[in-house]
Amino acid sequence: MLPHSHPLSEDLFDVAVIGAGVVGCAVARRFALAGAKVVLVEKGADILSGASKANSAILHTGFDAPPDSLELDLVRAGREEYLEMRASLGLTMVRTGALVCAWSAEEAAKLEGFERQGRVNGITDLRILSGTEARRTMPSLSENLVAALEVDGEHVIDPWTAPLAYLTQAIALGARFFRNAELVKGTFDGEWTLDTGAGTLKARAVVNSAGLYGDIVDARLGFSPEFSIRPRKGQFVILDKAAFRHVPRILLPVPTAITKGVVVCPTAFGNVLVGPTAEEQDDRTRATVDTETLRALVTRGAEIVPALAGMPVTALYAGLRPGTEEKGYRVYCRPEHRAITLGGIRSTGLSAALGLARHALALHGTFGATLTAPERVPDIRLPNLTETEERDWQRPDHGEILCHCELVTRREVEATFSSAVPPGDFGGLRRRTRAGMGRCQGFYCNAHLAALTAGRLATPLAAGEKDRP
Repeated sequence: MLPHSHPLSEDLFDVAVIGAGVVGCAVARRFALAGAKVVLVEKGADILSGASKANSAILHTGFDAPPDSLELDLVRAGREEYLEMRASLGLTMVRTGALVCAWSAEEAAKLEGFERQGRVNGITDLRILSGTEARRTMPSLSENLVAALEVDGEHVIDPWTAPLAYLTQAIALGARFFRNAELVKGTFDGEWTLDTGAGTLKARAVVNSAGLYGDIVDARLGFSPEFSIRPRKGQFVILDKAAFRHVPRILLPVPTAITKGVVVCPTAFGNVLVGPTAEEQDDRTRATVDTETLRALVTRGAEIVPALAGMPVTALYAGLRPGTEEKGYRVYCRPEHRAITLGGIRSTGLSAALGLARHALALHGTFGATLTAPERVPDIRLPNLTETEERDWQRPDHGEILCHCELVTRREVEATFSSAVPPGDFGGLRRRTRAGMGRCQGFYCNAHLAALTAGRLATPLAAGEKDRP
């Protein structure tokens, strides 16, 4: 992609954030709250276009993070901030707790080590249960369970509304957001000139939060990348809402050095998720699903919770995680170039995002820049999409219900296009409303949605409709 020579903005920004995943949105918010003039640039048509759109949606405690690691510190800090501010932004949480399930004597023997590690990490709400005791907390568990480690603090959240809220608050504080603006080249001569596919920007400092392209962005900024992204594909199965009553808790496997493993857990939207797998691949853009793997996930889910056998599958999807040569986060600060890299943020990124943002601001403080926080922070409250609180369809005058599977109203869809961060494509609309995500996967509502969104999406939903400029 060739850069455009015209400026995207005439402003000199204090900070340019590259990549609008959950980490980039959190970083933009934190710097805006500190008083910085912020710009966020994204190569895709919408936020969460990369790794962040597909995750397990668990708010982690960090009980199994490496002790004394940066990841542990940031997961704990991010979780704490999320719990403190979620009510003010309209973000919900499904209180589930988790069970780390041991299915053999060998796995059961490892639970004491994870309990000790969790307590060293400052997580105290842990206890080892026998298989019988664990089934008392969740009767639908298989009789084959040997033992479990109960982690009361692990919960499920809405993984899409949270980053949208972070960016919405940043924009209310004056931040700018440019999409379809892939970074092509960055040049530093006392300040940064960033050439993108949509135009040129200038900034005093940059934060690379480009996820799956973190090493490539570092190279385009002129740095010798200190890590190499190795995409790790995770395939997921989403089971019908009838499964939800059988899975009130997060069921985690005994983790390995490579992966946290396949999880069975409720979602904030009333379904049950089974996955992810962990498959290395070279392709950074395509995450395909395959029948045999998905069948294996369905089978494994039914082995863990027998009531899931024969449960209808609502959706299948796959996502990519930005793995690297090392398990830990790859965070680098280059004060001489006023540049920060937040790389290798894998499965705990949703939980650690707010902590990473605070860490980036602290690193920025070493650059010698002075920021003055705004006197007032605008109130931001996003609509609820989860099944834990009242939805829009339960209120009067919503227009009509467009998506009957997920009970999405016309008013909800219309509101997204007048919001501070309107959807750029149909995936973005789905993540903002849940439209088309239910049992029929849009079979009944997509025609109506195509008519309603005509001319509003960069990639049209209807065949033959012209792209939006």
